[in-house]
Amino acid sequence: MSEIKILTDSSAQLTPEEIEKYHITVVPLSVTVGGQTYLDGVEITRQEFVEKMSQSDELPKTSQPSIGRLVDTINDLTADGSEVIGIFLAKVLSGTIDAARQAVKLAEKTELVHIVDSELTDRAEGLQAIAAARDVSKGKTVAEILQHLENIKKTQRLRLMVVNLENVIKGGRLGPISGKIANMLNIRIELQMPNGELKVAKKGRGKKFSLAFDQRVLDEIEANKEKIKEVGISYVSLGGVPKKLLDFAQKIKDINSKIDVLVRETSPIIATHAGMDAYAILYYTE
Repeated sequence: MSEIKILTDSSAQLTPEEIEKYHITVVPLSVTVGGQTYLDGVEITRQEFVEKMSQSDELPKTSQPSIGRLVDTINDLTADGSEVIGIFLAKVLSGTIDAARQAVKLAEKTELVHIVDSELTDRAEGLQAIAAARDVSKGKTVAEILQHLENIKKTQRLRLMVVNLENVIKGGRLGPISGKIANMLNIRIELQMPNGELKVAKKGRGKKFSLAFDQRVLDEIEANKEKIKEVGISYVSLGGVPKKLLDFAQKIKDINSKIDVLVRETSPIIATHAGMDAYAILYYTE
């Protein structure tokens, strides 16, 4: 029976329960760490990846799904005449969406596939996939769903705190000299992604800077508390959920108990670039 199906990639922050409930298809990216390559979420868990990353002297490498895998996935989803809405991580972060567009051209039923740049990743991308799936269940058309996604993108927010600049430095995002200075001064940076572009919003030193960041985010949520339904808190950490993030989630619930808050490890793709102890808060307003 034909319908509308939702496709996304493994950088999207979705729980196994959400994937099953909303019938979302997830195509895995690949990660290479410690000399071994794994399919994200299939051959390595998020915690296993962080453990291996912490032990590796080299920066892990990430790669988009092969075009062949994407073509096969699209063909399987459209075989019964169903249309597909594919929601992928921001073009600025990965070549995944370009690979998806190439795969569509090679697919058997090109006209049935609609590709969307989420302009973000992690829980923002996951919330888009869930919103699309909910729209499907409400009987909305493809055009209506695509417009809803565009509306979401206009108000979605990422606030990312990079605590340890080691991975940023290894990835060449800072020169070797400025990287050494940054570490000496205990510099931390806040990253945002307005309109799908990765930008350094602020930079400062030590825990005081992080505390100010936390308060700014809480103030933003307070100002929009009636328009926010869900917030994602994603992190990179050894040894489970950091207590400070559980406390942060509770502060959000104290602002508005109706807001659903998901605290969960981020994907290897994001962990690779954000580095150890990074954390992000993601949401959109309606």
